[in-house]
Amino acid sequence: MNVRSREAVDKIKEESGGRLEIQIFPNNQLGGDTDMLSQVRSGAIEFFTLSGLILSTLVPVASINGIGFAFKNYDQVWPAMDGSLGAHVRAAIDKAGLHAFEQMWDNGYRQMTSSVKPINTPDDLKGFKIRVPVSPLWTSMFRAFGASPASINFSEVYSALQTKVVEGQENPLSVIDIAKLYEVQKYCSITNHMWDGFWFLANTAAYKKLPNDLQEIVAKNLNAAALKDRDDIRKLNESLQGQLTQKG
Repeated sequence: MNVRSREAVDKIKEESGGRLEIQIFPNNQLGGDTDMLSQVRSGAIEFFTLSGLILSTLVPVASINGIGFAFKNYDQVWPAMDGSLGAHVRAAIDKAGLHAFEQMWDNGYRQMTSSVKPINTPDDLKGFKIRVPVSPLWTSMFRAFGASPASINFSEVYSALQTKVVEGQENPLSVIDIAKLYEVQKYCSITNHMWDGFWFLANTAAYKKLPNDLQEIVAKNLNAAALKDRDDIRKLNESLQGQLTQKG
């Protein structure tokens, strides 16, 4: 995602003749997800990418894509999120003072990992201490399975797993790999229990202050980058299962 975002902001700078330059701060440099959501709402930062499932703490309907086992495959995901369902969510986000660009970025289907046992059946989740993002949707789903979910910001996940505050977590394979969670987890179960994606958000007031031509340049390049990201994630997830097995 960082690669495609950087490509997009470089093109925005080029096509705007240097009139608009966007700086990227990756890897939670400006704080955790909930911190940065507050910052983009206040205008302290102008742009932010956030999972709809975490955005639901502000815009409840934004979590609709993360309802457990709602989408069987991508043939169901993209027609919904690029169509009327996505438009409905964007309208709700707009009412919260944020602008969501049309094309959602892919984060992949989420898989469960554990340091104590493989998760093969729903019964394996009973009493299981699992980290979940700060979102009621996750908490309610895992409690329904009898697990003990703990809401922890992503920037603190590795240390929470390392110190055994929780026994497991759930994320797409690409995130598990990039964050090196395989160093503190032994088992990975391909559950595909939720599909997750990112909305590319802007502070509405700041975005609307841009001249119309700059708004068009920003939207065109961010939406194009999102489509490239989808293809990147698809290819990455196809190769990662074997790579993660080799890493232990």
